[in-house]
Amino acid sequence: MTAARDRPRLALLDASKSDHTRRNFRRELDADLVEFDVTDNDRPAGFDFDGVVITGSRTSVYWDRDWIRPLVDYVAAAHERGLPILGVCYGHQVLASALGGRVEDMGEYEIGYREIRKLEDDDLFEGIPESFTAFTTHSDVVTELPPDAELLAENDYGVHAFRCGDAWGVQFHPEYDRDTAATVTKGKDLPDERIQSVLEGIDRDNYEAACRTKRLFENFTSHVRRVREAPAQ
Repeated sequence: MTAARDRPRLALLDASKSDHTRRNFRRELDADLVEFDVTDNDRPAGFDFDGVVITGSRTSVYWDRDWIRPLVDYVAAAHERGLPILGVCYGHQVLASALGGRVEDMGEYEIGYREIRKLEDDDLFEGIPESFTAFTTHSDVVTELPPDAELLAENDYGVHAFRCGDAWGVQFHPEYDRDTAATVTKGKDLPDERIQSVLEGIDRDNYEAACRTKRLFENFTSHVRRVREAPAQ
């Protein structure tokens, strides 16, 4: 853990309505989190943060909900002001939409511990293998990257990570513990045999392999500190 005076102050934009989400991000992020339930239209009044993190959600970014467009607009404005941003799963899709990309229903579900290929060396993925295991759960996918974005990781379901300046999106869930993975899986409207297959894969070996992706949280907060400490232009 870093010294208290060195801890970044991050806005956590929670779109999940799930008890486990904030617990997981509090555990993984060595930062002071200011938490907002964006599904209740609770958003930061300004940009007095060192960075922004956007969580997963059960909604789709293209749905008609009164809180989604304002969330996307806030993320776009935060990016314009140069705040480092990390979007996870739904947050990855929000970020893509905010910066001019496209998100669509992929017509199927990716869920469980899956292999993902790293395509480029990048600060966020420092210390993470070229091929890595991560827990996934999504039926939407980024089908068009934002202008000037760099594709960082993918698998046979599509885009799993991209970067645009100081903003990153990751489709997978590096924050999940085994209990969260099991709880989320049991809540899906999928055939029983598929649910059972995914649950059987939530074992110690897969979880320990996926824990290597948690390194990206340390990498993100290190980048946030570098941006915060850089001389003003």
